[in-house]
Amino acid sequence: MPRYFVWNIGCQMNTADAQRIEERMQALGFEQAPSLEQADVMVMNTCVVRERAESRVWGRLNSLKPVKQKRPDAFLALMGCAVGDNVQALAEQFPYVDAFIPPSDVDALLQAVERHGLEVSAQGPAHILPAPVSRGITAIHGCDHHCTYCIVRLRRGREASRTMDEILEEVRAAAAQGSREIVLLGQNVDAYGRDLNPPLDLADLLHAAHEVDGVWRVRFLTSHPGDLSPRVIEAVRDLPRVCEHFELPVQSGDDAVLKRMGRNYTADEYRTLIRQVRDAVPGAAIATDVIVGFPGETGEAFDNTYHLLEELRFDAVHVAAYSVRPGTPAERLEDTVPPILKERRRRVVDDLQKHIVGEINAKLLGETMEVLVEDRRKGRWRGRTRTNKLIFFESADNWRGRLAHVRITWTGPWWLAGEVVE
Repeated sequence: MPRYFVWNIGCQMNTADAQRIEERMQALGFEQAPSLEQADVMVMNTCVVRERAESRVWGRLNSLKPVKQKRPDAFLALMGCAVGDNVQALAEQFPYVDAFIPPSDVDALLQAVERHGLEVSAQGPAHILPAPVSRGITAIHGCDHHCTYCIVRLRRGREASRTMDEILEEVRAAAAQGSREIVLLGQNVDAYGRDLNPPLDLADLLHAAHEVDGVWRVRFLTSHPGDLSPRVIEAVRDLPRVCEHFELPVQSGDDAVLKRMGRNYTADEYRTLIRQVRDAVPGAAIATDVIVGFPGETGEAFDNTYHLLEELRFDAVHVAAYSVRPGTPAERLEDTVPPILKERRRRVVDDLQKHIVGEINAKLLGETMEVLVEDRRKGRWRGRTRTNKLIFFESADNWRGRLAHVRITWTGPWWLAGEVVE
């Protein structure tokens, strides 16, 4: 029986795409291989949003050249954000790759597999992977913002919302298969529906997903601070199944840097939005993204970012040192911050956030929290709270896909541990 393997890195949308690929491959009669090198169909689903991720992609792709030389009948596809209008150049550089597939185009991938001539079993696979407990479902592709540092718009294109009927059909199917949490995804998920006829709002989709039988929790990400509407905030406040969890990338706390980034809001406008969220949804968890070392970021500009993070006290901060992305407007800016200083600033933010979230989590010691259990890791069950806190606990029972009430017995900055209570 032919086997497949999907190598995946990047955002939650890539993870959702990888899941769709696996399900479609299984439906065709393929089984999952232990590794890329042992698969008949090798799929690399890629991310190039940061230089480090792109380096991983090319390094892994180069490692497969001897595999293809040894097994020329195996099928190798490069998919995702590494593939844009650069297909001809990629084909010349990597002639052993059989197909170059744009982001999220699973149908094109399967058509390429079919053209390759691999035979599949009419009996179907002997083993079907279980549905994920938390399932990402793409609501909108692309982005209409013009952030100067971002390559995503160049690779994924303009905003294009899926119809609500199409999304809800996928939500119902996921719930029927055993997924209990639905995560509605988009590069800018708050833009959902405004390009449809008649126009819709993300809040409309949240209300509809909330009513699907078998769905216990609904999340959404990632939001743009300029597009998060009062209706969406109210939906989080009013709908019991929608989790009190927001992903709101700020990127910088300095107005001059924000302007060069093309973010179209000021630091004070961002502060006002955070206050609105916390006033409407007390106890909501808020995560953010930060880029340090953007061209022109002075010491004072970095201090403004630091003080904003210190003031707003986020539940999570995803920080990255700026790396230039070819073809973006920021490529034309002089990269004024030396790499060693970028890394120093990244570590300073990391240390600050470790301290802040350590204090936030310490207050949960002794509390009992509802945990949706996703899987078992190294002998312990692992799950998340409604506010996206990662919880581990031990139990001889099978808790996968169930809600556990866990009393917190240990806290740290990145995860918590506890014991199940009745």
